[in-house]
Amino acid sequence: MDYVKLGSTGLDVSPIAIGAMTYGEPDRGHPVWSLPEEDSRPLIRHALETGINFFDTANMYSNGSSEEILGRALKDFADRDAVVVATKLRHPLRLGPNSRGLSRKAVMTEVEHSLRRLGTDYIDLYQVHRNDHSTPLEETLEALSDLVKAGKVRYLGASSMHAWEFAKALHLQREHGWARFVSMQNHYNLLAREEEREMIPLCLDEGVGTIIWSPLARGRLARSWKDARATARAETDGAYADALYAPSEEASNHSIIDAVGRIAEARGVSRAQISLAWLHRQPVVTAPLVGAGSIQQIDDAVASLEIELTDDEVRALEGPYTPRYDWQGVSDEAELEAIRARIPGMALS
Repeated sequence: MDYVKLGSTGLDVSPIAIGAMTYGEPDRGHPVWSLPEEDSRPLIRHALETGINFFDTANMYSNGSSEEILGRALKDFADRDAVVVATKLRHPLRLGPNSRGLSRKAVMTEVEHSLRRLGTDYIDLYQVHRNDHSTPLEETLEALSDLVKAGKVRYLGASSMHAWEFAKALHLQREHGWARFVSMQNHYNLLAREEEREMIPLCLDEGVGTIIWSPLARGRLARSWKDARATARAETDGAYADALYAPSEEASNHSIIDAVGRIAEARGVSRAQISLAWLHRQPVVTAPLVGAGSIQQIDDAVASLEIELTDDEVRALEGPYTPRYDWQGVSDEAELEAIRARIPGMALS
């Protein structure tokens, strides 16, 4: 495994990251598709054996169970100082006031809970899962910077917001001398390229690395068109998936998925390998997050690092893309509902 730097930092990470949302006790969040601890541990161990050292989770995944499972597995199978553990905060895990958001109280509370669940005394990359528009940005950024100064967190990252919001945050961090965001975890794949308009140029200019969630478009890019929605995750996402991949975009998506299939067949590799290889070509991409539910999915992700697409192949993959709604700044269900109401043809259930 050849490691890469995360953005402009000195942190070495594998160019494939394991998205640990897949790992969590089913009775604590996602009974259809999350894997219990006994099934998760062999996958985490195999990832480590391939050289993957980058693992991403969040406090909300399976109500904390994902952090617990990941923390115990890494303690048993890895050298803590050799691996990079990323987690996130913002969404609620319990009822009552101050149970969500990015206030100073929430930041200071949630980091302690995540440290306890992960079984570690520091988090390598602590990320804002979504913006909290009910809290002053300065309050959040100063609190996060204080965590770095206290040694509880090594680096800070953000996820899924409008480019202007991220630019504002970076400006405030520079202005006040606070620890800066070194990464952006965003939605980017062959079926979702709106980040190329503003966020990706901003990250390139600021030296921010990107960590890609849903690099295979919730499995759509790993299957033929007729099977594109045939995953447990896709079947349970409902309206959320319709916001990501609206019915009005089906003609474009169909053409792209067909192009992935033709190239994969010609090369004798999987569709997932081709789709991930396209991401590896993008200079701003540090690592796609692979929510691997099998050994084969991990091996496919690692094998994608050896594929160099030709210019003709890239043109075939990118040519059918059509502009679509950029929803990156959406932070809660109310905003998502407003988007669905504005987009003709989007399913409302």
